[in-house]
Amino acid sequence: MKLKSKGMFKRVLIFTHDIGWVPIVILAAYWLRLNLGLIPKAMLPGIVELVSVAIVVNAISFWIFGCYRGVWRFASIPDLLRLFKAILMGAIATTVMCFMIGRLQTIPRSVLVLYPLLLIGILSTARVAYRAFKDHNFKLDFENKTRVLLVGAGRAGEMLVRDLERHAEFVPVAFIDDDLHKQGQEVRGVRVRGSVNDIPRLLEEFAIEAVLITMPSASRKDLDRVVQMCAEGGVKCRTLPSLTELAGGRIEISRLRPVTVEDLLGRDPVELDPGYVAKFLQGKRVLITGGGGSIGSELCRQISRHKPGTLTVLDNSEYNLYRIDQELSTGYPALIFNSMLGDVQNEQFMDNVFHQCRPEVVFHAAAYKHVPIMEDNIIQGICNNVFGTQVVADAAKRHAVGTFVLISTDKTVNPTNVMGATKRVAELYCQTLNESGATHFLTTRFGNVLGSAGSVVPLFERQIAAGGPVTVTHPEVTRYFMTIPEAASLILQAGAIGKGDEIFVLDMGEPVCIRDLADKMIRLSGLQPDRDIQIVYTGLRPGEKLHEELFYEQEKLHHTLHPKLLLAGCCTVDSGSLMDGLEHLNQVVRSYDHDQAIIVLKSLVPEFHPAISMEERQHRHIRRGLRLVK
Repeated sequence: MKLKSKGMFKRVLIFTHDIGWVPIVILAAYWLRLNLGLIPKAMLPGIVELVSVAIVVNAISFWIFGCYRGVWRFASIPDLLRLFKAILMGAIATTVMCFMIGRLQTIPRSVLVLYPLLLIGILSTARVAYRAFKDHNFKLDFENKTRVLLVGAGRAGEMLVRDLERHAEFVPVAFIDDDLHKQGQEVRGVRVRGSVNDIPRLLEEFAIEAVLITMPSASRKDLDRVVQMCAEGGVKCRTLPSLTELAGGRIEISRLRPVTVEDLLGRDPVELDPGYVAKFLQGKRVLITGGGGSIGSELCRQISRHKPGTLTVLDNSEYNLYRIDQELSTGYPALIFNSMLGDVQNEQFMDNVFHQCRPEVVFHAAAYKHVPIMEDNIIQGICNNVFGTQVVADAAKRHAVGTFVLISTDKTVNPTNVMGATKRVAELYCQTLNESGATHFLTTRFGNVLGSAGSVVPLFERQIAAGGPVTVTHPEVTRYFMTIPEAASLILQAGAIGKGDEIFVLDMGEPVCIRDLADKMIRLSGLQPDRDIQIVYTGLRPGEKLHEELFYEQEKLHHTLHPKLLLAGCCTVDSGSLMDGLEHLNQVVRSYDHDQAIIVLKSLVPEFHPAISMEERQHRHIRRGLRLVK
C-alpha cells in the first residue's frame, strides 16, 4: 500500500511540474513575440484567457496520452513521442477553444505556435536531463555495485546493458569485441575498449569484479579463451544461454548463468530432426526400462514433448521412479503414463508389463554401468546387462513390438572390463533377433555422459568444493563426452530412422583429455590448477582403458540421414553358437563361479581382453572376503 501511495505521489508531483510550466512558456512566448520587450497591459486579458484554457486542456491531454506511465529515470524515445503528441493535441484543442471563446481577437497567432514548441523543449529536456543525471550518478557510485566487463558488443550486449540499467547492483564499465570496426564505439554509453586479448589489462585497469559473456552464438573455443583469461585474473564468468536455450526469450540479467563444463566441451551440440522423431513417436505406446536413471529420465522428458499415446516408465529403484513420476505429473499434465516398479530380470513381471501396456516402441536403458563396481560384482553385472536384456528383448519379440532400441556404450568395443563385455553380448543377442519376427532391433552406442550419476564431472565438482585434490587416473587418459540431452537425442533419432539390425554411433568429435577437463573445471571455479587446487594421478582403475573406442575396425562406418549419426556395419553373428554360449553362461551364473564366468564371456566376445588377470581377480575376491569377515 505504501509503495502504491509513493508511486501516486510521484505521478502527481510530475504532473504538477508539467502543468506549472504551461503559464511560464505562454509568458515566454509573448515575450519572444514582443522582441523581449515588456508585455502591454492590453494583452493581459488574452494571457489570462489562454493560460486558463491551456492549463485545463493540457492537463486532460497529458492524462489521455498516458504521459505518466513512463518513469523519468528511464525516459526513452517512446515516452518523448507520447509527450510530443499530448502537447501538440493540447495546443490544437486550446486554439479551437480560444477561438470559440473570443475569436482569438486578444491572442497573437504566433503565441499559439510558439508556446507548444517551448513546452515540448522544456518538458523533454527536463526528462532527458534527469535521466542523464541519474545515469551519471549510477555509473560513478561504485561502492556497493559490481563492476562488470561485457564480452560481445552486439545486439545481445546492447539488450543486456539496457537491462543492467534497471539493476543498481551492477555497473557496466566496458565492452570488448574482436570486431575491429567496433573498437572505440559506444553501446548505450559503454565504450568498446579492446578485444578478448585485452581482458587481462582491462581486469586490472578497471578493477573488474565480474565478466558477462553476451554472445549466445559464441564458439566453445572463444568461451574457453575468455574463461581461461578470467580465471588467471581471479574473476568469475557468467554467460547468456545459447541461441537454442534462449528460444526467442528476452535477453536480460536473470538469464545469465555460470559458464559450465558443457559450454567448454569443445563440440557443438547435436540437434534433432523434429520431423522424423515426431512421426516416429506421436500417438505411439512407448516403454522405457531404466526410466528413472540419467538417460532414461531425459528420454522421458524428450518423448513427452512429442505427444506419445502412452508412456510406460519402468525402474527397479523406487526413489528414481518417484522422482520422474513427479516430474512428468507436474511438467506434462496431459501425458498418459504408467510408472512400473520392478526388475527387468524377472521374466514373468516383464511379460505382464508388455501384456498390460502393449508397447509399440521400447527403449532399453536399464543396465549396470560403473566399471570398477562391475569388476567386483561380475555375476550381478551378467544377470542384469545380459540376461535382463534377453528377457526384455524376448518379450518385445513375443508381443510384436515395432521398434526395440538397445542403449549401449563405447566400452563394448574391444572391451577390457566386465561392463563392456556384458553390454557387447547384449548387442550381439539383439542382432540375432533381427533374423526373424516383425520387431526391428537396433543399437545406439555413445561415450561418457556429462552429469550422469557417477560420472567424472560431479566427482570433480565435489573435490573442487572440498578444496581438492582433484583425482585423475592418468595424465594421458581420454574419453568421448556428450551431454545427457544429446545422448537422448541420439537415441530418439536412431529409433526414428533405424530399420533394424543396425548399430548407430554418434560422431562425437575428438576425445577429451581428462586432465584438460579437470583444468577447465578448476578454472570455472575461479581457481588455478596446481596452485589453488592440486591434481593428483591415482592410476587407472580396474578394467579401465587409457583411450576408448567407438567402433570395431571391421565395422565400416556409413553416413545416415542425420549428419551427426553414423552407422556401423554389423558383424555376422552365429546365432546357434551365441545361444549355446548364453546357456553355458546361465549355468555358470547359477553356480556363482566368477572365474568361469569370465572365461565364458571371453568365448562369447573374443575381443574381450580383461585388464585384470585371473590371479589378481582371485586376490581381490579373497581380500574382499576377509573384509566382510572382519
